[in-house]
Amino acid sequence: MRSLVVLLAVLALSQGSGVTRVPLHKGKSIRKALKEHGLLEDFLRTHHHAVGGKYSKSRKVASEPLLNYLDCQYFGKIYIGTPPQAFTVVFDTGSSDLWVPSVYCKSEACQNHHRFDPSKSSTFRDLDEPLSIQYGTGSMEGVLGSDTVTVSSIRDPQQTVGLSTQEPGSVFTHSQFDGILGLAYPSLASEHSVPVFDSMMSKHLVAQDLFSVYMSRNGQGSMLTLGAIDHSYYTGPLHWVPVTVQEYWQFTVDSVTVDGVVVACDGGCQAILDTGTSMLVGPSSDILNIQNAIGATQSRFGMFDINCGSLSSMPTVVFEINGRKYPLPPSAYTSQDDDDFCTSGFQGDDSSEQWILGDVFIREYYSVFDRASNRVGLAKAI
Repeated sequence: MRSLVVLLAVLALSQGSGVTRVPLHKGKSIRKALKEHGLLEDFLRTHHHAVGGKYSKSRKVASEPLLNYLDCQYFGKIYIGTPPQAFTVVFDTGSSDLWVPSVYCKSEACQNHHRFDPSKSSTFRDLDEPLSIQYGTGSMEGVLGSDTVTVSSIRDPQQTVGLSTQEPGSVFTHSQFDGILGLAYPSLASEHSVPVFDSMMSKHLVAQDLFSVYMSRNGQGSMLTLGAIDHSYYTGPLHWVPVTVQEYWQFTVDSVTVDGVVVACDGGCQAILDTGTSMLVGPSSDILNIQNAIGATQSRFGMFDINCGSLSSMPTVVFEINGRKYPLPPSAYTSQDDDDFCTSGFQGDDSSEQWILGDVFIREYYSVFDRASNRVGLAKAI
């Protein structure tokens, strides 16, 4: 992990004409790390029902299912404090808090990650407020502070930061990221916490009140762009979709079809665009219809296998959103590991109120998150 962090540190954060770019590195997922340590089967056995709804409404307590981060592979670098302390985070449009491990945390997960030390920052201020984020195996307990947060060229003073004092289970022990930077609406944030992008907007630190995400298929060149749309990452027109509920980046999907036949989301459904979830998640019955249509076969713990040799003959799954079609070819909705073993990128979950369009979708479609107009922009990624 340390070598990857060093790699991130030496990456030049390219700037130009009001565009602030944050390179995203594609690293090893928690799933792969657990598999390498012989822990994956036990984890899936106890957690395969825990993908679920992404938050609770209790004010000081936010809730984030642990499985949503199981396949995260895209991480970026931020700095906290004066002088700056470096952290690798998931930029997550499915949550709103910023938190990192702290020196106060004695959990195993904190011991092998970067930990923030408030005593070494001259600009840190203790807000004397608790932070608790519920997970399937326990909770991330912490405290809220305020300090300077630097993301690429943007220096954001007096930003609220969650500092973990306890992290759950063994899962984060094997993650290549230290913490989470949430990019959803402030209504999802913990009490007394201001989301990073909201702070940037209020202080006029971004050229426009929007950000955009490009996730490369091969792991090189992925990018979060703050305050701008980078036309070099997509082809054709950008189509806008209105946000229906200002919590997640939520909108209406009209239908999901295979070979012109509706197989899911009949009559319309709500979905969220979520950079913090790798899979494409929906109700189990709808997802089963899709798995059957693409020829996937169920394996253990709710996963579905695909014959790697059948990709060329498998159908395209089409999401219709705001009257436009967004096709996902087999190459988009299947993943292949180092053992030439293929799995479906669709996952069923009956506890989620919305479909979750994660990295499976975002890799195919350059995504713009527009807070000024409360809309999402989608275009075919290069």
